[in-house]
Amino acid sequence: MKVFILVAFIAVAASQSYPKPSYNTPAYKDKYEYRPYSFDWTVKDDPSYNDYGHQQNTDASGNTQGSYRVLLPDGRVQTVSYTVTPYGGYNADVTYSGEYNYKPAYKAPAYKAPAYPAPAYKAPAYPAPAYKAPAYKAPAYPAPAYKAPAYP
Repeated sequence: MKVFILVAFIAVAASQSYPKPSYNTPAYKDKYEYRPYSFDWTVKDDPSYNDYGHQQNTDASGNTQGSYRVLLPDGRVQTVSYTVTPYGGYNADVTYSGEYNYKPAYKAPAYKAPAYPAPAYKAPAYPAPAYKAPAYKAPAYPAPAYKAPAYP
């Protein structure tokens, strides 16, 4: 038992003599440059009730400002103005303009729905099957013949 304790003590002492690993803390370095850009597009098509658009501007620091708008089915326009910063994330402000319209924004078609006549075909008549049903006979097995057991 004393030998075991001595060996354990030597193993612990030997492990303390090895140098501890050192790790360098990685330094954050932004390798990517932000490219300033700007775009804007709009769609306004009255016959199809499409009215929407988007505009956005970005500077060399990575800050983005923009907005987009959508014509909602109830007649209101939803506008979302947003800002995006590299460390602050996405922040949006949603506004609505116009009044809620309970009626559809389109007119019903002026044509009359077609009236289709009833089908003029005769239902098919299927004849009865023309085959003879098979006749099966019950199998005839001989009755089992058992001998009575003989006990000594």
